[in-house]
Amino acid sequence: MTVIDIKRPALWRGIISDLLLLTTGGVLSGISLNIFYAPYEIAPSGVSGLSVILNHLVGTPIGLMVLLLNIPIQMLAYRMLGGWRIVLKTIYVVGVYSLAIDVLAPYLPAHGITNDRLLSAIFGGILGGIAGGLVYRAGGSFGGSSTLALILQKKLGTAFNATYLYTDGLVVTLAGLVFGWESALYAIVAIYVDGTAADYVLEGPSTIRTAMVITNKPQEIADLIMTRLARGVTSWTGTGMYTGQTRHVLFVTVRRPEVADLRHLVYSTDPRAFMVVGQGHTAYGEGFQSTDVR
Repeated sequence: MTVIDIKRPALWRGIISDLLLLTTGGVLSGISLNIFYAPYEIAPSGVSGLSVILNHLVGTPIGLMVLLLNIPIQMLAYRMLGGWRIVLKTIYVVGVYSLAIDVLAPYLPAHGITNDRLLSAIFGGILGGIAGGLVYRAGGSFGGSSTLALILQKKLGTAFNATYLYTDGLVVTLAGLVFGWESALYAIVAIYVDGTAADYVLEGPSTIRTAMVITNKPQEIADLIMTRLARGVTSWTGTGMYTGQTRHVLFVTVRRPEVADLRHLVYSTDPRAFMVVGQGHTAYGEGFQSTDVR
């Protein structure tokens, strides 16, 4: 009797999906650098920014320098982060990204597609952020400063965001010395937009709201939320440190258009309730996005 491994097709679909995301992200990022950054002397963060600066100073191909500068970083990551399993996707992305920069350059407008450097910084950040989001969703990265940040975080306990701040700040400062401080300011704009766009791709639009309700009528409010809004409610008790009174705390997640209905249900039941509404990107579970994992 032949046993069919039902997980194998799903495994291959996952691998193919990751390869498509990694490849698309690498190519898009290469296009972004060629048509929005390099022609206007905008040095994006990390190794890419350093490669743009070296291209300006000594004429070295940008893609080749991205590849060469990443080699020692990825070798270090291989030794310190746990072997090929950690760095394989990053190596693939770096290879695709480097090739895309140098191979596609002759076929793209040498002087960019706009004369406005601010537009170039903004749209370079948008396209680069989309590319980064696709790569991150597949579990990869563009190497460089992100890999260094992982190494320092694991070995020295340095905060991941702090390492990014230091490396980006160093490259932006160097770009300011080489290209002028106006170019450095455009680079900061590009970095900010890039991060925002990448977050949007990773997490989606801000479509949900989380609410905490402190009330003396927890059961009545919870019943209304569950019946009228069809949303689950979590409850626990807390103590007001000023009054010393025990109050009930309700936690509920709703979609953005449901906030007004939630507020009406809460205050029509308990006018003395205290409610805090927070912003979230997405929610997983019943009533929201699927929790399927491959």
